[in-house]
Formats: sequence, structure tokens, C-alpha cells
Amino acid sequence: MSKKTKSFIYNLIGFGILFFLFIYLFGKVIPLESFWVKLIAFVVATVIAPKFQAVRTKDGERLFMKWIFMKGIKVLE
Repeated sequence: MSKKTKSFIYNLIGFGILFFLFIYLFGKVIPLESFWVKLIAFVVATVIAPKFQAVRTKDGERLFMKWIFMKGIKVLE
């Protein structure tokens, strides 16, 4: 599996978990219609989810992660 595919899958998993968690939490706390709860969960999950990216370097293709709760960029592979 290529690094670009891995980064896409990691982004999807990270966003998906946070999105459904926030839908559940905001649905319990905020008394709004379903559309607004999902929209708020989408925006919050987009901002908070970790970002993965495959970059081609001199050493080959590498996988990097950046997250709002971590300082700097982490090299995964």
C-alpha cells in the first residue's frame, strides 16, 4: 500500500471517529435540529482531527502527521 493511500485512510479514520463522537456529544448537549448538530460536528472535527500527508523526500516517500495538540510535525514512516 502506498504512503498516499495510507495518509488518506488515516485522515479518514481520524476525522470519522471525531465526527461521530461529536455528533453524539453535541446531540445530547445542544437542543438543535439534526442538520445543525451535524454541521457543528463537521466543523469541529475538521479543525481538531490530525492531518496526515505523504511527502517525497531525498530518502524516498515519508509519512508526516501534524496535530493541533502536538508541537511540531511528527515523522511516522
